[in-house]
Formats: sequence, C-alpha cells, structure tokens
Amino acid sequence: MDMNKAWNHFLTITRHRHAVIRNCARAGILWQGLRHDLSKYSPVEFCEGARFWQGDRSPNDKAREVNGHSQAWMHHMGRNRHHFEYWRDYSKVTHKMTPVEMPLRYVVEMFCDRVAASKVYMGDSYNDSKPLEYFERGRLRRGDDIHPNTSALIENMLRMLSTDGEAKTFAAIREIVKKDRYERKHQ
Repeated sequence: MDMNKAWNHFLTITRHRHAVIRNCARAGILWQGLRHDLSKYSPVEFCEGARFWQGDRSPNDKAREVNGHSQAWMHHMGRNRHHFEYWRDYSKVTHKMTPVEMPLRYVVEMFCDRVAASKVYMGDSYNDSKPLEYFERGRLRRGDDIHPNTSALIENMLRMLSTDGEAKTFAAIREIVKKDRYERKHQ
C-alpha cells in the first residue's frame, strides 16, 4: 500500500467526517454525526479507498473504472443508513427489490453528508447550490432506486440550501427533527 495515498485518504475521510459531524450538530442529530461513516475506517473500505485515492473525487469511482465494481461502496452502503441504497427490500406485491421510504433522521444525515462532501471535494469552488446540482445530475442514474418521498424530501432540503443558505436551512431542519422526535416519542 502506498503510504502517502493511505495518509491522504485518511485525512480526506476524516476531514469529511468532521464536516458531517458539524453539520449534524447544526441539524440537531449530533449523535448520528458522531457515528457517521465509521465503516470507512474498516479494512475493506479503507484499503480500497487508499489504493484509489485521488483527492478530488470518490475513490469508489476509480475502483469501478479499474475493477468494474467497488467493494468499499458495497460494504459502505450496506452498513450506513444515510444512503438511500440501504433502504431497499422485497415488495410483497411485485416480489422485487423496491425502495423503502427513509426515516427523517437518516434523510437529514444524508443532507449533512452531501453538503460536507461537496465542500471537501470542491474546495473553493463550493457554493450552496452545488449539492443540489450534484443531486440533479444523478437523477437519471438513481431512477426508481430511491423512494419518491425520500427523493422529494432531500431535494427540498437541497433546494432550500441553494436559495436560502445554510443558516436558514439548518434552522428549518432542526425544527423538523424536533417535531419528528416528539412524534416518535409519543406514538
């Protein structure tokens, strides 16, 4: 293993994780932020990430180019509930894998993750419209793999960020999280 790439990969995922923790604290889900992406430090994810680290995009993309798949991504999405790919199950109606609506707290973590990733990978070219642009570019690739309610919710959060900025968006998300916690507690 190239130790320089391994160190740079460690710094990148740690910088990203710390940005997500800050975002999660602002969104009212600090505990989730503290647990965010711990699987990236596991051998299967870390070793592939270090091997294909480039600094300006996900090493999973490079792994796919070289190997036709990414072991790290398959491991990651199966363990991290803030990825919509985690939320699939067999439908009793169609008997096929079908997207399941994500609980709000994981959609909020997904929002925090997307904002942090955009900032880390884009650096100085980041602005509050970039996470929405990324989401919109992936619409065709996602297709029907994300539940429509989940897709609408994350898109609304990203759209609010794009038009109203971070302070207003995180304040609105905190209120939604508080309401959701109250409702879940009193069911």
